[in-house]
Amino acid sequence: MTTWFYSLDPTLQILWVMAGLSTLIFAIQFVMSIIGIGDADADIDFNADGDVGLDDAGAGSLLSIRSIVNFFVGFSWMGICGWEYIESPILLTIASIAMGVLMSATFLYISRQMMKLQSSGNFDIRDCAGKTCDVYLRIPASGTGTGKVQISLNGSIQELDARTDSSQAISSGSKVRVKEVIGQTLVVEEV
Repeated sequence: MTTWFYSLDPTLQILWVMAGLSTLIFAIQFVMSIIGIGDADADIDFNADGDVGLDDAGAGSLLSIRSIVNFFVGFSWMGICGWEYIESPILLTIASIAMGVLMSATFLYISRQMMKLQSSGNFDIRDCAGKTCDVYLRIPASGTGTGKVQISLNGSIQELDARTDSSQAISSGSKVRVKEVIGQTLVVEEV
């Protein structure tokens, strides 16, 4: 194998080394992400005074380590695959850069879409004030008892106790607006 490698053009040798290292790092990052170890990522920070540093800010940045690794995976493999077919070194370089940018942009897009799927899971009942919801179980009149409402808040549907100050009961399926929150009970009025 060493004779094959040393018989290659020096530029192709560099591309093979780059492809091997970047693909290995990509595979390690992929496995770590699957088992939940690789969630943290560092971003390169360019300060106004010319300093360059690393910030721990996640995978949603154009200059994250993962994006850079993805660029080199695309760049090097495009260079290797196009070596025989693209005779012009300038065109091969442009195609390789384009593939690297495409790989990084794809990773960035997928990362941002995945971040949208995350939610904190926190639910604060006080956020229900002013919201409209559906009556799930009949709410007795004049605060004589509680019923149930279903309310959608922060992408999740919650079933909560509700009462009304109205002189008429509110039937199941009715739309109500939350006037106020007292403890863990919503005070509602029919819309």
